[in-house]
Amino acid sequence: MYICRMAMQRVKEQGFCILENVYSSEEVQRIIEKIEGVDPIGAAFRKTSDLFAIRRFLHAVADVEPLIFTPALQSIISSFGPDYFPVKSIYFDKPGGSNWFVTYHQDLTIVVDRRVDCEGYGSWTVKGDWFGVQPPVDILENIFTVRIHLDDTDESNGALRVVAGSHLHGVVRAELTDLSVEEVCKVGRGGVMIMKPLLLHASGRTLDARNRRVIHIEFTNRILAGGLEWGETQPGK
Repeated sequence: MYICRMAMQRVKEQGFCILENVYSSEEVQRIIEKIEGVDPIGAAFRKTSDLFAIRRFLHAVADVEPLIFTPALQSIISSFGPDYFPVKSIYFDKPGGSNWFVTYHQDLTIVVDRRVDCEGYGSWTVKGDWFGVQPPVDILENIFTVRIHLDDTDESNGALRVVAGSHLHGVVRAELTDLSVEEVCKVGRGGVMIMKPLLLHASGRTLDARNRRVIHIEFTNRILAGGLEWGETQPGK
């Protein structure tokens, strides 16, 4: 718990932290085997030469939840505060040699169950059966994102680059931010990166033959306004 307290202080100040060896090599391999056993057919799956992604990962991959929510991860989640639960889960596989990259941005959209016009919620999008909306800033500030790394990740295979402390300024424009102070977030296999959605972050192209497989899960303990419900919650909840 002492490690988690230090980690939470860094997340508060810098917008992110990295915890290595949260999952053992054997635990990572069991997760990979579960993913590889899924038939990638349906709206939740996206597969191109540059990217394989699974939306609603905790729902789309049967029986993966016990492998993800280990005692170590549960300890991390408890450090966020009381009653935090997952509201969005995505799996990314960036294969070796991928040209897919993402420029600097903040994660401003949450997934909800339907469209309801209410004050403070705007910029609606629809992707299949997903309703995306930009909520008030205080909702975004309350979210913690956990990124579980299934491969060693560094600048050569598309590790995240971040601008530390940028989450403290609300919604910002990347082009008006000093990006020269960026940090590369190197994370080992089985490690976890915790970050805030308002942290400016980007990822580059893959420069070698190594994959970058990451499970991205967002957590909150907030209730939405206007009768809106989170579009994804933990299976069985």
